[in-house]
Amino acid sequence: MSMLSRIHRGKEPLPPRLVLYGTEGIGKSTFASQAPAPIFIQTEDGLGEIECDKFPLATQLEDVQAALQELISEQHDYQTVVIDSLDWLERLIWDDLCRQYNVTSIDKVDGGYAKGYTHALTHWRKVLGLLNRLRTERGMVVVCIAHAKVEKFEDPEATAYDRYSPRLHKHACALVCEWCDAVMFATRKIRVQSEDTGFNRKRGIAFGLGKDGGERMLRTIGGPSCVAKNRFSLPEELPLAWSDFMTALTNPESTPSQPSDTEN
Repeated sequence: MSMLSRIHRGKEPLPPRLVLYGTEGIGKSTFASQAPAPIFIQTEDGLGEIECDKFPLATQLEDVQAALQELISEQHDYQTVVIDSLDWLERLIWDDLCRQYNVTSIDKVDGGYAKGYTHALTHWRKVLGLLNRLRTERGMVVVCIAHAKVEKFEDPEATAYDRYSPRLHKHACALVCEWCDAVMFATRKIRVQSEDTGFNRKRGIAFGLGKDGGERMLRTIGGPSCVAKNRFSLPEELPLAWSDFMTALTNPESTPSQPSDTEN
């Protein structure tokens, strides 16, 4: 069969692959637990107060891979797989490489010179490949949770500035963000009020908007403050709730139009 005869035309809708990151306690795992029939693969112990189905805490990389393989091969009714969290999964990957090379630090793998971080990408691709199979063969939504860090971004068109990004090594972060369909930053709405402290000096005081220290929200389009993207024409901001995300995903015309995302 020729390649020309195998060309597909038009859209091929598949369940979304999402990366959700934010600060501790913002509600990332709660958001994922609201997805349809979720099963959590936990690499950190933080689900005790959330009503959800979960595999035993993974202490090695092979535990994560085994859970993914079972979800691929065994019969079940789960519709969403959640990795909680990516940054703790990265530690399991590094631990596996350290055992393989009999060293005590990822910086010493294969003689050093940051080779360990490059070797780690092989393990990352295997995990992402298994997640892709769950998406295509089992029709499962994929949600990957990560914590946030503040990094200095060297913008070639402006001076360097700080922004939020997933708490991963830069090589892994680039790979995961390119692979997924949406990177969403969970944060709170705040306002900063200037206060005069005397002697011509001022200080900024931050106030949360809404209850519980500020309205929780998702940012879906990247900018100077955070890494974000989406391939679904989502609005720039959404409430941090699965129902609001699905409404925007399935009915984009019901939300205000936003600039199209250019990060793919």
